Amino acid sequence: MSSDLTDSHTNDNHRLHEAILDSSDVHQFLDELCQHAVRSLSLGEQVLCGVTLLRDREGATVGSSSDYARKMDEIQYSFNDGPCLTAAREQVVVEVPDIRREERWPHYAEIISGHGLRSILAVPFDLAGDAKAALNLYSDAVNKFTAPAIERARTYANEASRSLRLAVRIAQHSERAGNLEAAMESRTAIDIAVGIIMSQSQCSQTDAFSVLVRASSHRNIKLRDLAEQIVANSNANSKPATHFD
Repeated sequence: MSSDLTDSHTNDNHRLHEAILDSSDVHQFLDELCQHAVRSLSLGEQVLCGVTLLRDREGATVGSSSDYARKMDEIQYSFNDGPCLTAAREQVVVEVPDIRREERWPHYAEIISGHGLRSILAVPFDLAGDAKAALNLYSDAVNKFTAPAIERARTYANEASRSLRLAVRIAQHSERAGNLEAAMESRTAIDIAVGIIMSQSQCSQTDAFSVLVRASSHRNIKLRDLAEQIVANSNANSKPATHFD
């Protein structure tokens, strides 16, 4: 690879890294990563691109160049096997020159070819740790991914891995933060409801909480939902608010 092309890839992926730092929406960034991959690899707009991430041994598309590209990835997940999952799991490049001649995944190949796709290239990202991912490229042309194209894709995935690692960490942090916020909101509603029961029944906090739990079980309703109902019935402002610093 020429130094000019290497410098071009390096500059592009530096911009990707800066983009994820500036992005407020990780999923939008990952979609843009796929669109950027197609442009950067000079593969043409007809090529579909997705990013498969393995979590708890299950595959999920975390970014795609289009809704159709995402659907093509999801076909593979229904079989829990295929070129993209193999690339991510085994950290190897997987090329399918003509899906109609593919023997490794016959049922998957039949369905994919029914969508008019002919060749597939899956290249692993280097995420380090337990997370694994692959860049998935689909084309309606046989032998679309030539040796130079495969090498460009391999180089691109290697250089974009740093940005993807950061995106995955941000997404995981956001997910944990979202779960924490939901838990805190749930706790807030329950605490307020317990206070209301204590005031109305002139009982202790422990007894009030027991009343709430028994009512939740008797009515077959989640504790948080019952708590929010109690708060709403006692307050015209309805749903309790949780404040974060």
